[in-house]
Amino acid sequence: MQTLTTTSLRIRENQLWILDQQALPQRAQWHHCRSVDDLVGHIHALRVRGAPLIGLSASLLLAQLAEEGRDVASLQQALSTLRASRPTAVNLMNNLDRMKIALQQPDYVAAMVQEAERLVAEDRELCDRIANHGAALVKPGSRLLTHCNTGGLATAGVGTALGVILRAHQQGNVAQVWVDETRPLLQGGRLTAWELGEYGIPYQLICDSMAASLMAKKQVDAIWVGADRIAANGDVANKIGTYSLAVLAHYHGIPFYVAAPHTTHDPACANGEAIPIEQRAAKEVTGVSGSFGDVQWAPLDAQVYNPAFDVTPAALISGWVLDNGVITPQQVQEGIFRKTIS
Repeated sequence: MQTLTTTSLRIRENQLWILDQQALPQRAQWHHCRSVDDLVGHIHALRVRGAPLIGLSASLLLAQLAEEGRDVASLQQALSTLRASRPTAVNLMNNLDRMKIALQQPDYVAAMVQEAERLVAEDRELCDRIANHGAALVKPGSRLLTHCNTGGLATAGVGTALGVILRAHQQGNVAQVWVDETRPLLQGGRLTAWELGEYGIPYQLICDSMAASLMAKKQVDAIWVGADRIAANGDVANKIGTYSLAVLAHYHGIPFYVAAPHTTHDPACANGEAIPIEQRAAKEVTGVSGSFGDVQWAPLDAQVYNPAFDVTPAALISGWVLDNGVITPQQVQEGIFRKTIS
């Protein structure tokens, strides 16, 4: 494979390296990813995270394994194992479907390498298009609120929702960004805050439960979030806590936008109830782990409910900003998401 660099992925001398997003922002720690087990471990631990990035990392690893001489049967098993690593984010499945087609070619090694590199290049382009479409919706002087992390750390390009915010900032239209901590794993507090600081975008970090008071005080002009899956009726699965923001935005009359590439759309998924929601480990709620170590604050025998995602109904969404344009609620009602979008 050719040398490749994104914010969170590197290919050097046909070796895949991933930036540990659990160590940020205190340490920039890179891991050499040698095997499927390595990558699955990184994905489960959220060292690799973000729906687009998960799909890209899996595609690049498969291409690397093909170049190392793995046979078709071994690569098919790797595909199956990677596919099961994160059930909610459909980008992974979409990317792996394309890698599976490449695996079926006579010269599957070259085909898989070309397809993986093509997916990275496409993601960069998709991010730019999303940013441009979304920035056109941001009014001058906007105070925006975002949840989780949707920037270059989670994609190959400028990001999805955070890419919109960056582009709008470059156009001089962002006055302030409110950053949800995003409990329980603090992707907002650790990652989005770090990225906004790197970009020089003014922001303030808040606990998730503070968003309602800001909306009541008319301190939020719009909300921008990403997506892990968009169902055929327009329902959206995203990081837990997104649905709460959508309900609050609806009550306060604040626009609520979802920014995602078309690869996040799943026309085979009828609605939000059909989206599989990953349940994660209790220890993520009973305490916290990071570059500082492990902290336990709850009783050791505390029972925990810890879904990684929730579903926001289409009726609460003001617009779906995709790489091919802005989709309106009227278009969703007319069934635009029931067919494949590309």
